[in-house]
Amino acid sequence: MLNRIAVLSDIHGNMPALEALAADLKKRPPDCVVNLGDHLSGPLWPCETAEYLMQQNWIHIAGNHDRNLVSLNQAEMIPSDRYAYQQLNEVQLAWLSAQPASFVLEGELLLFHGAPGDDRTYLLETVEHGRTRLASAGEIGQRLGSVEQHVVLCGHTHIPRAVQLADETLIINPGSVGLPAYDDTHPEPHIVENGSPHARYAVLERQADGWRAELIAVPYDHQQAARQAQRNQRSDWEIALHTGFMK
Repeated sequence: MLNRIAVLSDIHGNMPALEALAADLKKRPPDCVVNLGDHLSGPLWPCETAEYLMQQNWIHIAGNHDRNLVSLNQAEMIPSDRYAYQQLNEVQLAWLSAQPASFVLEGELLLFHGAPGDDRTYLLETVEHGRTRLASAGEIGQRLGSVEQHVVLCGHTHIPRAVQLADETLIINPGSVGLPAYDDTHPEPHIVENGSPHARYAVLERQADGWRAELIAVPYDHQQAARQAQRNQRSDWEIALHTGFMK
């Protein structure tokens, strides 16, 4: 039985952030680490991140950007995906393509990237007026559909949250390891900002009365990551990595 689970997501090739997170994990060694997708996309260190992840005995889930890297041709890719794709070798891409879209852990925890059956849908957020808000319980329930598990782990929005529904379903989004702010055009143009450059993850611990969730923000040399984005001519990532805001 697993009693302590580390949950991370949305690394986006940010190796310094991942290394800081791994060092922090040594202070509270988990029984299991789950990684909820979008591992490599971005103007940072996709190859180094892939090599590191391939050596870990972690459960990896494919995110929407991981799917793009193995299913689209380069002309269809956004710049972040295209940069990562051009750096990766065949072995790394094969590893990426082998990752599942969802996984049930010990029969009671459901893992996926976005929402059930859709890695691009935000589960816990709704986009309005160019930003996101916490989705209502009804919206979340509709997006969950007929999910049977009462512990749900998701990523995608980069926003750390712990939400419990009326039926006691606990939903955890650990936030993003490697990218604290971004803009997107799906389902409509909007920005996401966490307001700090920390690498984020979560730890679940089994208690007598249920799972205890801790959302963790880890400082790291975010200026190193921002400089790498600058070298690759991505001022949007540079600002996001440096500040946790978009502008």
